[in-house]
Amino acid sequence: MHRSLTFRAIVCLTSLTPATMLYAAADPQVELLKQELMELKERYQAQQNALMVLEQRVRQVEETPAPPQPKRLTRSPAEPVKGATVASGAPGTTGGSGYGQSLKDDSEPAQSVSNLYDEASGFFGGGKFSVETGITYTHYDTRALTLNGFLALDSIFLGQINLDRIKADNWTLDLTARYNLDQRWQFDINVPVVYRESTYSSGGAGGAGPVTSDATVTRDPTIGDVNFGVAYKFLDESENWPDSVVTLRVKAPTGKDPYGIKLIEDPTNDNLAVPESLPTGNGVWSITPGISLVKTFDPAVLFGSLSYTYNLEDSFSDISAAEGSKVPGDVKLGNSWQIGAGIAFALNEKMSMSFSVTDQFATKSKIRPDGGDWQKLSNSDYNAANFNVGLTLAATDNLTIVPNLSIGLTDDAPDFTFSLKFPYYF
Repeated sequence: MHRSLTFRAIVCLTSLTPATMLYAAADPQVELLKQELMELKERYQAQQNALMVLEQRVRQVEETPAPPQPKRLTRSPAEPVKGATVASGAPGTTGGSGYGQSLKDDSEPAQSVSNLYDEASGFFGGGKFSVETGITYTHYDTRALTLNGFLALDSIFLGQINLDRIKADNWTLDLTARYNLDQRWQFDINVPVVYRESTYSSGGAGGAGPVTSDATVTRDPTIGDVNFGVAYKFLDESENWPDSVVTLRVKAPTGKDPYGIKLIEDPTNDNLAVPESLPTGNGVWSITPGISLVKTFDPAVLFGSLSYTYNLEDSFSDISAAEGSKVPGDVKLGNSWQIGAGIAFALNEKMSMSFSVTDQFATKSKIRPDGGDWQKLSNSDYNAANFNVGLTLAATDNLTIVPNLSIGLTDDAPDFTFSLKFPYYF
């Protein structure tokens, strides 16, 4: 009996031990699976949250209007609209600099380029009507050494040495109005207001021996020669042709003419004579036809101009500068040519910089007293060349600021000229 009970117990223990052992061994795997399941659920929840955020951003982008395309720096304002994508390096793009690549042909040119075209061609197409206020300062400083005597022994000068000097400062306020018709025709009128101050210095012989004296003559602000012009754009820039504008300007003798102004001698220096007043115009009508060309060569803009000024002959009641005399007669100022060329770069959408050289040269002027013959005036011909550095700044969509510095390259040119212009487009 004892043995049978023991055998049963052993049999039961033997039959139960494997199941119990399997159940105990399965508990760690279940916990591990549960842990992995929880991690997957957390990742799924994070992905769901990320998808929700992306969906919200997509809705916001779809509801926000697309920003305008960036403007090209060197695209011609007259370039025709094509509506096709331009490949990098194609004509009219800035391939190589990276700016303007993959832009459409219907994108507008940079404002700095449009303003640059206006200044270079003289054709202001930014609006149907525009006004411009400009201020210009010009400085002259000339010296002349006069020798009255002879050289002795090829090294010693015997006689009188005179040093003459003229310093002149001119201020001009220019008021200009322009009207543009159909982007082809332009009509403008310019009214200058001139202020002048000149100082004359000379060393010479006076009553008590050698003296040096100077005198200053000023001219209060007065209207100068009013001029008006018409321009016609006969050719828009293309791949092979430049933007081309022809102009015709007429200047009226509304300023104070220089004829009949008397020279007054200094009582202490017989070598110094100064004018009693200063002129603000040249006294005759003049006509100036011209042409301007502008062409884009990525990333630069090249421009050039050529003009010819024809001065009409006119008669005056007095053409003598001698004090106490009055001589009526005719005046024919020398005609002149002016040529210029330069290069410009658009620094960004609002600013561009230009460099140019201009040269104006004129023939000698002539006078003819009543009943006499024509006489050429010595030293009345000139060659005035200048190097110009300009900046074009688009202050607003309507207002542009254009500073320019001109440095004289020849003796007949001013030492320097600085101008500041403010074109405003309506």
